[in-house]
Amino acid sequence: MNNRGFASDNNAGVSPEVIQKLDKVNKGHVVGYGDDQYTVKAIDLLKEYFGSNALPFLVFTGTAANVLSIATAVKPFESVICAETSHIQEDECGAPERFTGCKLIPVSTPDGKLTPDLIRPHLKGFGFEHHSQPRLISISQATEMGTVYSLNEIKTLADFAHKYDIFLHIDGARLANAAVSLHASFKKMVTDRGVDIVSFGGTKNGLMAAESVVILNKKLAEDFKYLRKQGMQLASKMRFVAAQFIAYLEKDLWKRNALHANEMAKKLYQLVKDIPQVNITQKVQANGIFVILPKKVIPKLQKEYFFYKWNEETGEVRWMTSFDTTEEDIEGFVNRLKEILLR
Repeated sequence: MNNRGFASDNNAGVSPEVIQKLDKVNKGHVVGYGDDQYTVKAIDLLKEYFGSNALPFLVFTGTAANVLSIATAVKPFESVICAETSHIQEDECGAPERFTGCKLIPVSTPDGKLTPDLIRPHLKGFGFEHHSQPRLISISQATEMGTVYSLNEIKTLADFAHKYDIFLHIDGARLANAAVSLHASFKKMVTDRGVDIVSFGGTKNGLMAAESVVILNKKLAEDFKYLRKQGMQLASKMRFVAAQFIAYLEKDLWKRNALHANEMAKKLYQLVKDIPQVNITQKVQANGIFVILPKKVIPKLQKEYFFYKWNEETGEVRWMTSFDTTEEDIEGFVNRLKEILLR
């Protein structure tokens, strides 16, 4: 299988601009563990994007960004309310619960998005020692279903959380794709909505191994540097994580990459939406498309283009586009899909 697949934006390579920046900073010696000029610059850039009061911390995996975000907000006897499709619930091997001791409370949603009405039944047991205490609402932007919270939806959730003295966390592994979809800055979409803490990722959008935790509520920052060290995410050669964020942010590489990935998803949607045997199950708002196909078609198409099954029973699959997806990739994929469907 030599074709570029549609399984995950994690499968894409690294943006050339990032490789160039890594090579540029790979000169001589600098102080380790973040006490270098490149890390200072990366943090300054993150503050430019999220606001001067933001407190950014660089890490190198998305799972760690999420787990550490939870750890700084939640005690072991407290709980995190999340969508049942969320990455922290489905794809992190129980890491949040193991390393924080907290309880995850997954909530069923039709589109990956939490709402106050869906959350409210789980806000119970406050002050009752037999119940874990709700302390954090975690949402994904964009969601694992490819949908995007509107600015008003995020503000509503933040206000709702704070009414109950609960924090709001965003898993922003695809925050760039969501920002492009909404035509909004990170500050407008996150900071100005009242979000307390965000896992801001870049690995799915052209970086090699660079993620961050951006703390917007200072109450959550007091001990974070110790949590990061205990969480094995204090990189000794931090300049190479920082360099990736510099390349990502200083000339809007994040926006170009995310815009391209989103546009490729829209093109794929346009080419398949009228095929009778293809049932699109979610709004296409970022760089993911969810469709139900005839089950017999799936393995045949997967032999040439790798992608994941999402629901074995229904035949739902997920197609993800990336910063390096080309129009030729999509046209070849759709043509092959049509050929298989006609057999």
